[in-house]
Amino acid sequence: MTIYLDVIFLENLILNFIILLAVGIETKTKIKFIKITLSSIVGSTYAVIAYMLNNSFFNGIFMKILLSVVMIYIAYETNNVKKLLKMILYFYLTSFAFGGGALALIYIVNTGKISIQNGIIQGNYTILTIMMGVIIAFIVLIMAFRLIKSKISKKDFICNIEIKIEEKNISTKAMIDTGNLLKEPITNIPVVVVESNLLKNIIPNEILENIDSILGGDLSKIPENIKNQYFLKMRVIPFTSLGKENGMLLGIKAQEIKIEEVNETRKIEKVIIGLYNKKINKRGEYHALIGLLP
Repeated sequence: MTIYLDVIFLENLILNFIILLAVGIETKTKIKFIKITLSSIVGSTYAVIAYMLNNSFFNGIFMKILLSVVMIYIAYETNNVKKLLKMILYFYLTSFAFGGGALALIYIVNTGKISIQNGIIQGNYTILTIMMGVIIAFIVLIMAFRLIKSKISKKDFICNIEIKIEEKNISTKAMIDTGNLLKEPITNIPVVVVESNLLKNIIPNEILENIDSILGGDLSKIPENIKNQYFLKMRVIPFTSLGKENGMLLGIKAQEIKIEEVNETRKIEKVIIGLYNKKINKRGEYHALIGLLP
């Protein structure tokens, strides 16, 4: 069977472009078509070279993973490792879905007479067949995402918590944010972010009203008795979320927090409360953020 390199290049170019476009849509990332096109060209060039060389290393899993990282970086230029890994995961999930849809349609149209050589599917099919398979897979993928989102409500991640500091308790609603990995940098103790105005009956106003000064190292407005009582409990927590790139939170070591989950109430003793001066949720559905606590 005659294989045309320009056909290989064109097929991969179209598929790469659609997959990268889908990744941007799924991760809600700003899409720049020029960069996606450039990334698609890189992927298509690799496919042609891999077919021509038929080299086990060049066609190996290491090179393919490296290629996916390079393609994602070219298309979206993210320096956030967590976001990069997330986009790579979406890239592979989308690739598997699209590839499966295209392969299934090729198999049906071609009555099963297909083969794979050097990573290239061979058979009597057209680019239109591949495109139809990709479109079907895309529709199924979008429907699956919508179904999952409809089954998983944000309310499922909201729970009641009780915070205890200096033998005083306060209860509020918190959202369990699996992406919140905030920890105190020295002790590695997890941080629960709480709106500071909720803690007026627990933490002295002299601290709550002078958070920025304390973070700047100025404790002159804090009375000595309060300073002596809370100084060893205070922590400075760096963060890169909540609307800031390089922000700082004032943390207060809590005695414990209780988390009311569906079938049990968990008690966490080693935890720091990060004081946040603004609303965490504009609609007031919750007033604290909990990460992955032990």
